[in-house]
Amino acid sequence: MHGMDIGIDLGTATVLVYDSARGIVLREPSVVAVNTRTGDILAVGEEAHAMLGKTPATIAAIRPLEDGVISDYKTTEQMIKYFLKKACPTSVVKPRVALCVPSLVTNVEAQAVVDAAVAAGARSVYLIEEPVAAAIGSGLDISRPNGNLILDIGGGTSDVAVLSLNGIVCKTSIKLAGDKFNAAIVRYVRGRYNLLIGERMAEQVKMAIASVDEAAPEATYEVKGRNLAAGLPARQTITRSELFPVVLELAAEIRDAVHSVVERTPPELVGDIYENGMVMTGGGCLLHGLDTYLSRMLKLPVRRAENPVESVAVGTGLSFGYIDQLVDGFVTSSTHKH
Repeated sequence: MHGMDIGIDLGTATVLVYDSARGIVLREPSVVAVNTRTGDILAVGEEAHAMLGKTPATIAAIRPLEDGVISDYKTTEQMIKYFLKKACPTSVVKPRVALCVPSLVTNVEAQAVVDAAVAAGARSVYLIEEPVAAAIGSGLDISRPNGNLILDIGGGTSDVAVLSLNGIVCKTSIKLAGDKFNAAIVRYVRGRYNLLIGERMAEQVKMAIASVDEAAPEATYEVKGRNLAAGLPARQTITRSELFPVVLELAAEIRDAVHSVVERTPPELVGDIYENGMVMTGGGCLLHGLDTYLSRMLKLPVRRAENPVESVAVGTGLSFGYIDQLVDGFVTSSTHKH
């Protein structure tokens, strides 16, 4: 049936929707603009994202997901409803929906996601853990008795897992990803230049010049913000080399998380990992030099998935084909109360 199976990558920073018939049909920021007096939803996605940091007192542009989990249930429900309606506007039959969640999600958090999707109009809801979705979306064959190491760096969480025989052998999830890199850049610019910049500006800096490769050629970027001493608009040129220690510190934490998973992996599978290497997905893995840094520190081959940003959403959409096969990392909605 056309458009009846929908996969949603419900990210802290971005929501991607995958339709089984049409592929990726929607990619929008997970931001909602709310009227603080009435509680009415004013805008969702792109429109709301444009309002971040620019709203009057009566309007709040909020991210209803924090560190990969729901922090504002009612707003998340409205957001899922909006995206489902936008993704399948002509659908008469309610869709089956698969949503991906961080690998260390609690039962309460998982229940909140299921409830939000059911309230938003899903016929049945399945939850799939991010690393499993990332592996399926990257085209890895997880059914063989062969160890695959996957690292998914999103906006709120970084998930690491070793997969084999349709199940997760070992995993971890840390609340450190793209958003923490942005926050570190904001803190650095404030501390070093007494200049306050916004989250969006920090993200632009990260994408343009941030690098964890010490040998990377020098690059500069001009940031605009408010001088905290004068209270007036100001601009400052920032270099790649001065940001290097700022981003390296966070990259080292991601490296430690991967290391801890490899340490707990059975030796036979570790042998496979050193042969197969590690696959990285998620927008956070696009940080300049991260693949070479992790490869050097962990002493194993590291590569980015072909389309790292869309891998999790694609894998979530394709996961319906694995419903009866996955041993671990896939939670059917029947285990949760509707």
